[in-house]
Amino acid sequence: MTIAKNTVCLWYDNDAEGAANFYAQTFPDSEVTSVSRAPADFPGGKEGDVLVVGFTVLGIPCIGLNGGPVFPQTESFSFQVATNTQEETDRYWDAIVGNGGQESACGWCKDRWGLNWQITPRVLTEALAAGGDEAKRAFEAMMTMHKIDVAAIEAARRG
Repeated sequence: MTIAKNTVCLWYDNDAEGAANFYAQTFPDSEVTSVSRAPADFPGGKEGDVLVVGFTVLGIPCIGLNGGPVFPQTESFSFQVATNTQEETDRYWDAIVGNGGQESACGWCKDRWGLNWQITPRVLTEALAAGGDEAKRAFEAMMTMHKIDVAAIEAARRG
């Protein structure tokens, strides 16, 4: 097993393996790389329970730790996924929200495990980076959305 120099560790209540499998099925360049079971009983679990799951999400190495309900996910951490089209935006958004997740504002949504995602079309990022009136119009349009509407952002950019 190769251990990455830097790995994102995500704390799950008790279903890191289910989350990792969902991410691997939903996003390209994603896979479950290992499942480690507890060698002995521990607070909140017993010997043989899934303890740590190694996986990648869009090429980013992650560890899912089944640590129990002590530290729930918050919006202070999210994966930001850059998309190229409305179809790609819809596919990821609908997969997350449609699998027990929930919508939030401005391209944010939360999966059923509580992990936060920003599904962000590149056209929005480019508009904001352009600055000036173009950025202001795109920003104001974004502020009215849950899932980002690529055509509406493009129209806002043009004024």
